[in-house]
Amino acid sequence: MKQLPFRAIVSDMDGTLLNANHVVGDFTINTLEKLAQKSVDIVMATGRGYTDVASTLSKMKIKNAAMITSNGAQIHDLQGNRLYSNYLPEDVAFEVMQLPFDADRVCMNTYQNNDWFINIDLPQLRKYHQTSGFMYEVVDFKKHHGRDTEKVFFIGKKPADLMEIEQELTTRFGNYATITYSTPVCLEVMNKNVSKATALAHLIEQREYSLSDCIAFGDGMNDIEMLTEVGKGCIMQNADPRLLQLLPDNERIGLNKDESVASYVRAVFGIY
Repeated sequence: MKQLPFRAIVSDMDGTLLNANHVVGDFTINTLEKLAQKSVDIVMATGRGYTDVASTLSKMKIKNAAMITSNGAQIHDLQGNRLYSNYLPEDVAFEVMQLPFDADRVCMNTYQNNDWFINIDLPQLRKYHQTSGFMYEVVDFKKHHGRDTEKVFFIGKKPADLMEIEQELTTRFGNYATITYSTPVCLEVMNKNVSKATALAHLIEQREYSLSDCIAFGDGMNDIEMLTEVGKGCIMQNADPRLLQLLPDNERIGLNKDESVASYVRAVFGIY
């Protein structure tokens, strides 16, 4: 049997594996199914929540896959078993939720125990979750709780809206939390040392290969560790400009709207 160039493919979702309609295209589904037939492990590594990702994978004929969600705060297998979790401490999570911000320019969200909470009804967010049915519940965070918090995240109308929030978060919680961007307008807070790379390392601890045997794809600042610690890390052409600047030596591939991850891995693995 011909030796595989990599044992696992690890991919971000939004801006990477998903197309312009925020879904996995048929060409990509067919590609991942063919990879699975070659015994290549499929790993989704995303800022999305478990419920969202499980719905996406359920539409594919894949048996050996895993889901790294909330930027590495959780890992599940295809059967829904939680393999790993690393939540913000309850008191820290609640304190982050009390952070002041301009509600006309920014909204606050949390993922907690696979549920999604938000401070205001924002119907335009629904398009990102149209196929999974994963939907938010509007709450008053001053009366909410900090239990089982995978992440707290702030979505701004434009990048500048998040600058003061980032500074405040870094000053107050930099020693206790991981603070990163999943997109230029989405600022995320997880527990200290949570990352896609940390979760991936934990996932493959019991497997007969290492991070160097993985190929990964991403487009956001929350992908930096993953893209630098695997055997090969590829960056989307449509990536956050800051990521492109920080990782100038990583290979650039095409656009997510063209299903470029699928095209690239077909070439790498010899899938026709």
